[in-house]
Amino acid sequence: MKSLRVLLVINSPPLPFGNADARWYYVLLKELVERGHHVTAFTACSKIEDITKAQALFPTPDYDLRCYLIPNRTNGLIAKMETIRQPYSYIFSPELRQDLASELAKPYDILHLEQLWSGWLGLEHRERAIINIHYLFSLDRAFEHQKSLESRLRKFFTDRAEQKLLKAFPKIATLSGRLAKHINQINPQASIYTVPLGIDFSLYPFLEQKQINQQPIVGLIGGFNWSPTYSAAERLLTRLWPEIKRRVPNAKLQIVGRSAKDALAVFADIEDLKIHQNVPDTLPYFANTDVMLYAPIAGSGMKVKVMEAFALGTPVVTTSDGVEGIPACDGVHAGICEDDRGLIERTVELLNNPSLQQERRLKARHLLKNYCNPQVTVEQIERIYYEY
Repeated sequence: MKSLRVLLVINSPPLPFGNADARWYYVLLKELVERGHHVTAFTACSKIEDITKAQALFPTPDYDLRCYLIPNRTNGLIAKMETIRQPYSYIFSPELRQDLASELAKPYDILHLEQLWSGWLGLEHRERAIINIHYLFSLDRAFEHQKSLESRLRKFFTDRAEQKLLKAFPKIATLSGRLAKHINQINPQASIYTVPLGIDFSLYPFLEQKQINQQPIVGLIGGFNWSPTYSAAERLLTRLWPEIKRRVPNAKLQIVGRSAKDALAVFADIEDLKIHQNVPDTLPYFANTDVMLYAPIAGSGMKVKVMEAFALGTPVVTTSDGVEGIPACDGVHAGICEDDRGLIERTVELLNNPSLQQERRLKARHLLKNYCNPQVTVEQIERIYYEY
């Protein structure tokens, strides 16, 4: 197949252990270039040190990765009007927009936009564009637990912007059948493709036989400034953990991730709970977790921390939302249930049965490796490209 000229817009730098979506961007950029495509990637970055790391991983001339700091937000009238007109567009700096416009003025084959809000940059070029939707605020029930006037206004403008962008593009990729169905209801004329996220399995060491803790550990790992993960933590701490602890008295609970202590400070005195915030590396915490219990109240898209648990061999108990986009089966690859009682039963069963833990972790890793490896996922993206 012929080599294509691809302009790729991503909303965070392609770091293998950066933001959740960055794992996919790392795979996507690397694999597209390895397949012979000429890719110029434009990325918004929140930290200068992330720019340095990304440029070291993707050096010139092998890659054309252009990094731009996210501008500081202002509270002036113009900024507020822009937020109303195009929510979340502030992350793309004037310099990024100008450089992208320069490349769009030259011959190119594909404008690839990752995440919904990058769609603001492609509205004038939608005839050569594909936009990849990772999740939707409207399905995640974002802002619903906040009752202030500001939160209600944010919800209104966010929902309106989602609708506008989803209706604008003729080719839309997304991560799950659920998202595809929802998007089709909004834009029935669009060609919609379901493509799972890919991750680089070489970065996730897997031990054929996992060491079992004498005091079993239930864990939850994620970013607690994201509403689905926060809802999973609140549910775990208030509705699930007390009964698990009663039935497995020597069990411990650890919660790890971005803003964990800040978001969950009110729960800090719970017995046998440890909270670790903003750790430099989550892999050791996956390694010493016997069961990862992730049960969000709502949350669309693929959950990268569940994917990482599968990849590393950490047994998982979750909801259907937790394994969205992954063809996992309850009792085979994970414990999957919607109600509290079923989640507790599946967690206790795993904590008390190391052999079952071993069986689950092997099957989950095998499933994910077949479904989400870089070659399979990027090949599906490539096939969409060639439809133009």
